[in-house]
Amino acid sequence: MYTSDPSRYDGRMPYRRCGDSGLKLPEISLGCWHNFGHVDDQNEARAILRRAFDRGITHFDLANNYGPPYGSAEENVGRMLSEDFASHRDELIISSKAGHDMWEGPYGEWGSRKHVLASLDQSLKRLRLDYVDIFYSHRPDPDTRLEETMSALATAVSSGRALYVGLSKYPLKMLKQAVKILKGMGVRPIIYQPPYSILNRWPETEGIHDWLQEKGIGSIVFSPLAQGMLTGKYVDGVPSGSRAARSDGFLQQSQVEDQLEKIRALHRFASDRGLSLQHLALRWVLGQGAVTSAIIGARTVAQLDDSLAALEAPPLDDEALDVIDLIAPKVKQKTAEG
Repeated sequence: MYTSDPSRYDGRMPYRRCGDSGLKLPEISLGCWHNFGHVDDQNEARAILRRAFDRGITHFDLANNYGPPYGSAEENVGRMLSEDFASHRDELIISSKAGHDMWEGPYGEWGSRKHVLASLDQSLKRLRLDYVDIFYSHRPDPDTRLEETMSALATAVSSGRALYVGLSKYPLKMLKQAVKILKGMGVRPIIYQPPYSILNRWPETEGIHDWLQEKGIGSIVFSPLAQGMLTGKYVDGVPSGSRAARSDGFLQQSQVEDQLEKIRALHRFASDRGLSLQHLALRWVLGQGAVTSAIIGARTVAQLDDSLAALEAPPLDDEALDVIDLIAPKVKQKTAEG
């Protein structure tokens, strides 16, 4: 079942070692950022989790404030874990994060020791778990010393509340400092989580992926489909009812319009190769040397299966990679946000 050779897909999920750690992750992981909140269809959410596990996705990625409302994704996934997956706990990797806005008051976000450890305790209660497998600092805190945030991560491990720790969206200079501080505390972060897609190559342009490979730290990327822009949904513009059509979402219509020329060119190229745009985007991400796993979202079981079908496509050859580089070249990104 365990293989890191994407050209040998045999219908079973390939797994990759996370950096040089002992942990292996599925090439495709399931993210619960959307579609698992109280506002969502819980029967469909349960069906997605079950189908994902049956297809070999053993990693479910969460954060304290996933929903909406905040915390509800952890509550719902926690209930499903206890009801459907209790006997499979040792086959699952469950991750959560702290750092973004979660509750009101001075301790409800960022990187203080107070926030990070309180958030972890709350997440464990919602998830109905004794520990998470991976616990992240979700973003750097410009006003708190790194030593304080890293000490909270070290405590998470030493107390048994997390098996591993990771960092998300830290710029390279701060990432290097954080890893060094954790090493001095006897803890080695094994994983880094950035946004990464053909349309957002920030980890490349900042040299983060090269450094992670050098240090033997895995990279698990979120938004590999650029929040849906690389699914083909937006080739003809922003359809009504789509995520970008809502004024309150993370993806805005202006973002789609800014990328529309690239989206259409990538769509044409994928079609010429006999691929969907979505499968091209996932194969591209998984072909990058630093990437351990790509986190996908799914609104339905059919969407999940469609994303997993990307594993059946052959790896992209050098010619294809060169064309993609021409269409969507590496450019400096202002932030690490997805």
